[in-house]
Amino acid sequence: MKTWEFDSWQKFEEFVRDVFESYEFETQFRVVFRDDMGKSEIDVLACKGKLVLAIDAKRYTGGWYRLSAVKREAKKHAERCRRYSKLSGREVIPILVPLIDDGIVSCGGCLIVPMRALRDFLSNIEYYLTLFGYL
Repeated sequence: MKTWEFDSWQKFEEFVRDVFESYEFETQFRVVFRDDMGKSEIDVLACKGKLVLAIDAKRYTGGWYRLSAVKREAKKHAERCRRYSKLSGREVIPILVPLIDDGIVSCGGCLIVPMRALRDFLSNIEYYLTLFGYL
């Protein structure tokens, strides 16, 4: 599927889930949880062995993509994942997958993995998680 074929954020989330499943991750979709901070949702929980990734898919494109907005969302997602980890007792690695053309970076405790780099990231996941200090 080409990037311009994502006519809704829901389809983008589904596509991201499908990519993780194609790399043999077991996924849970749109995981809703509640804690003392309120109700939150994780778009995709992807598990393989002891590895648990919490993915937030962001359909930022063209005119409304701003690096500052992506960084702000990454920090919010990292906090959401800390809350989920505390509640579930499982350590999760927060990953933001935006529909932008940029490099893989870490921001505020969250990995930002652009859609175009997602397959490379998953093919070399141990390398990237080690590089950014998650393993």
